[in-house]
Amino acid sequence: MENFRRTKIVATLGPASESPKMLGKMIKAGVNVVRLTFSHGTADEHRMRAENVRIAAKENGVCVGILADMQGPKIRCGKFISGKTMLTIGQHFILDGAMSLDEGNDERVGLTYKELVGDVEPGARLLLNDGLLVMDVDKVIGEEIHCTVVVGGVLSNNKGINRAGGGLSAAALTEKDKEDIKTACAIGVDYIAISFPRNGADMDYARSLVRAEGSNAGMVAKVERAEAVLPENLSSIMEASDVVMVARGDLGVEIGDAAVPPVQKLILREAPKHNVAVIVATQMMESMCENPIPTRAEVNDCANAVLDGTDAVMLSGESAAGKYPVEAVLAMHRTCLETEKQKVLPSTSTRDPRFPPHSIDECLARQAMETSHLLPIAAIAAFTHSGNTVLYMSRHLTRVPIYALTPSAETAGRVTMFRNVIPKPISEEYGETDAPRATRDGIAIMLYDKLVQDEDMVIMTLGTPMGKAGGTNAMKIVRVGEVFNR
Repeated sequence: MENFRRTKIVATLGPASESPKMLGKMIKAGVNVVRLTFSHGTADEHRMRAENVRIAAKENGVCVGILADMQGPKIRCGKFISGKTMLTIGQHFILDGAMSLDEGNDERVGLTYKELVGDVEPGARLLLNDGLLVMDVDKVIGEEIHCTVVVGGVLSNNKGINRAGGGLSAAALTEKDKEDIKTACAIGVDYIAISFPRNGADMDYARSLVRAEGSNAGMVAKVERAEAVLPENLSSIMEASDVVMVARGDLGVEIGDAAVPPVQKLILREAPKHNVAVIVATQMMESMCENPIPTRAEVNDCANAVLDGTDAVMLSGESAAGKYPVEAVLAMHRTCLETEKQKVLPSTSTRDPRFPPHSIDECLARQAMETSHLLPIAAIAAFTHSGNTVLYMSRHLTRVPIYALTPSAETAGRVTMFRNVIPKPISEEYGETDAPRATRDGIAIMLYDKLVQDEDMVIMTLGTPMGKAGGTNAMKIVRVGEVFNR
């Protein structure tokens, strides 16, 4: 497939992109997963957006995953009577936990997170509005945090507050998040993203809430706290998650912008060891909020994530509120596609061979990928109920496309996030002795989609007997043109 893009594109929905017409254009342009931000909007609005996504995906004949992004404990200042204030270098300013949230003035402003007074001490540095404003804490008196402005500018309503170096004690899940998880599960989303997890325990707790709602949605950990990138915490987060998002906005504020690129590369290097997918996010095509083409630096940023083996790259404001949402998707598509053509892409496993397979199906997936490097294999067709086999395959960087043939709509939605995997729902539930018929059906589907030709060789993986989840235990190599002559 000449125009098959292996890296997935996640697009955030918002005013610029939520209409059915615009969704159809974006999906046609190449969106694989949409992101619903629960920081904004009502339950009914999210439900409507999800339904519009499903309708647009069906009209375009593709599977599109849905990711629900929880707001998390975003620490913000309150509102100002005049809507904003101008802070100057050396000015004294107070963050007041006892103040009403809508009475801020030129001297002080309220806090949405009252516990901030217990998380800071003299000498702590606070960064507001994504680090554009900087204050040093002079003293804490009661519920007042007295600060001196180090970097000035306009401070307006509801701007975020971070502490340089991390150290804020806010729990990853707020009461709002717990209610939003119920809504996301009822909608039937494929993934739920947790903001500001500190460690694996936060992700385990979030997963328990999701499972209690009867949902098998995949869990996405947004790495955006300084604590989260400590080696022991990062490892536990990966073990407790299905996907890790390199959320470079808040992460850059907490650890410093210069520290973000090495952390991004570390996460992309370590994730395959844990069989975790990765999304690289934040400001990837930021200039396209206002301009129809990206900067060269943005193209390089996106390309480098692809070269490092990311599963997905993400659009945030570019697709949610920008002037050129479709053009932003197309810019990402052509950047990924062109980068994936380069011979510098590794062709061997990114999963450390010193880590033994966890299961039979992971071992078989590894062997399928090794075989695809040794023979001129055109494609891999994997019959899967759970999606685990194609997950394991997608942890290996390869040029061979992986077809996920599944009777489960839930699984088809989940694999939309996996690099190099094409989800293909099938209506057939095969019985224990139906392997030959399944082989013919799988090849027929690939021929119909013009993925293979008669002379091509294809690897097929399946479970024998068929019809059992998690039972992939067989691999065979078939030549397309010979399958129907048997």
